Amino acid sequence: MTIEHGNQLEVLHIGGPTVRLRYAGQTFLTDPTFDEPGDYPSGPVTLHKLNGPAVSADQVGAVDVVLLSHDEHADNLDNSGREFLKTAGAVLSTPGAAERINGVRGLENWESVTIGGVRITGVPALHGPEGCESLTGIVTGFVLQADGQPTVYVSGDNASVDRVAQIVERIGQIDVAVLFVGAANVGHFGDIDLTLNARTAVQAAELLGDAVIVPVHGEGWVHFSETLDRLSLLFEYAGREKQLRIPPLGAEITV
Repeated sequence: MTIEHGNQLEVLHIGGPTVRLRYAGQTFLTDPTFDEPGDYPSGPVTLHKLNGPAVSADQVGAVDVVLLSHDEHADNLDNSGREFLKTAGAVLSTPGAAERINGVRGLENWESVTIGGVRITGVPALHGPEGCESLTGIVTGFVLQADGQPTVYVSGDNASVDRVAQIVERIGQIDVAVLFVGAANVGHFGDIDLTLNARTAVQAAELLGDAVIVPVHGEGWVHFSETLDRLSLLFEYAGREKQLRIPPLGAEITV
């Protein structure tokens, strides 16, 4: 595929997993979270939010598609985020989310839908170690593809390098990867993390080849056990610092 000059991805990091992507003439939003700091019950644990959104829901503007990795956890879909879903043109998520929330379309792994000329494919994700689903639930990632545009992978809350390998094998070249990082850990599985940590993010980057790595969901909540500074250092030590593009909060960048 030839990527047309000037057809790039515009990224606005709002906070946590919430990112606005302008791609192929469409506007996407990942995992909407707009609530203020506080304590948020999320299944058997309470999650503690430290920072509010850098951009309000009203300031985001119209969104064509919400890419919702899962709906069970308050750090991926909060109260304000649930209200935001009602304003989006379409909401894509897991089949379970489609059963729980009106208007959501669930995608099985490798199932695709085309919206506004963009092919959106649900791809595997694992929110912890193998066999974690009974505690952490089913999660999905997404791949965006359009003629003349970069191929974009959004990992969702995925901790599995093996799942990244499966996606690369199935999809082929990925040009931009929005990876949810931060080594999320609430103690369910001891020291085993629920999202990519710095070490496994580097491993994922190696599998993703020359893809630009855009790390998000690594700040703003107590359960993130690693900093973005550590992530930067490990990419530097691996000789991949030029591959990493940490998006500033509240300021749109082009990748």
